[in-house]
Amino acid sequence: MTALLYVLGIVLFALGLLVSIAWHELGHLSTAKLFGIRVPQYMVGFGPTLWSKRKGETEYGIKAIPAGGYIRMIGMFPPGKDGRVEARSTSPWRSMIEDAREASFEELQPGDENRLFYTRKPWKRVIVMFAGPFMNLVLAVVLFFGSMMVLGIEGQTTKVAGVQKCVIEQSEKRDTCGTGDPVSPAHAAGLKEGDKIVAFNGTPVSDWNTLSDHIRDTIGPATLTVERDGRRLDLHPTLVANQVLKKDADGRVVNPPAYVKAGYLGFASKTEVMPLTFGETTTRMTDLLQTGAESVIALPSKIPALWDATFADGERAADSPVGVVGAARLTGELMTVEAPPERILVMFMNVLVMFNVSLFLFNMLPLLPLDGGHIAGALWESVRRHTARIFRRPDPGPFDVAKLMPAAYVVAGVFICFTLLVLAADIVNPVKLT
Repeated sequence: MTALLYVLGIVLFALGLLVSIAWHELGHLSTAKLFGIRVPQYMVGFGPTLWSKRKGETEYGIKAIPAGGYIRMIGMFPPGKDGRVEARSTSPWRSMIEDAREASFEELQPGDENRLFYTRKPWKRVIVMFAGPFMNLVLAVVLFFGSMMVLGIEGQTTKVAGVQKCVIEQSEKRDTCGTGDPVSPAHAAGLKEGDKIVAFNGTPVSDWNTLSDHIRDTIGPATLTVERDGRRLDLHPTLVANQVLKKDADGRVVNPPAYVKAGYLGFASKTEVMPLTFGETTTRMTDLLQTGAESVIALPSKIPALWDATFADGERAADSPVGVVGAARLTGELMTVEAPPERILVMFMNVLVMFNVSLFLFNMLPLLPLDGGHIAGALWESVRRHTARIFRRPDPGPFDVAKLMPAAYVVAGVFICFTLLVLAADIVNPVKLT
């Protein structure tokens, strides 16, 4: 049964991967057609074609290797001196600008002269290139808001899961009371497992962070109002100063762990899966995007540790870059975890959210052959033309992105090497859910 669940997790991730890729390419396809650019081909995957169907002027299909996707747009680059035009692939996992100019020149048909990509105004080209990554961002937002606001996440509540009998500094990392340890305020006041704290010093509390802040800010006598067996009663603990884990402005424990002196009561809060509000979800989504952007920027600094984890005795860090194979293994492992189905579903959806956020951020890098590189080229062309117009100079014409092909091949080569390194690490020393 465990093996079947593991395989199911991998299959579900593969399907989510294909949907994410197809959704990305649909953004390019729909906007290209909107602006009258001819698109001969829309493909999900690479390698041998498993299925395809031609509808109108576009061939739609699925290929054997689910490592990306592409659409072909006629006239991606301005024609060279000999009048040839090149086709383009939108996948970041192989040589992105494929076939050279003559391959796309062979696909030109009568009437295509006014349907070339490079002939569209720069702002239209920016929209076409941005639409792909933007679709991944939209999918990530929909999945994240759906999982957070409908299903929710596991969080601490004001319910009591257990009472600590004595005062122990959290940095000691022990649960057993020793000789001389003072009795905890919660135990001395009669707080019991199953109680729900509803007020602190007369102020109603409904969430853990608010209650935790009140406790940390108080040293000395306090009044706890709790619900027990359907009735309310007041308890009167005397809080003491203790060394506790430090929290950030959002109420989360900082990592790596740090400790501060604060008020201490001495109980463990019960965790439950709770839906988030729209505002809470928005804040978390913003934090997720910020963390993702920082991770993309930090990728080069993680290569040495990734190399050691793959070819030496180094440990694979929990925040190490993970590729498609690694993510598939994580989702397979996730399906075997003993947890409520809704919690597993939330975690699975979050894997897809992170994958789509990564696709969005990665493709927005202003480097060819990524979408961001073509956006940068279109913006540069717009600047050149506006500058020429202001100074009444001749129109410089379209910016020939093809001239950046040497740099594009270098960038593509670096991406391919990095992808192979991550693949090797995911096989030899994978990141594990545990």
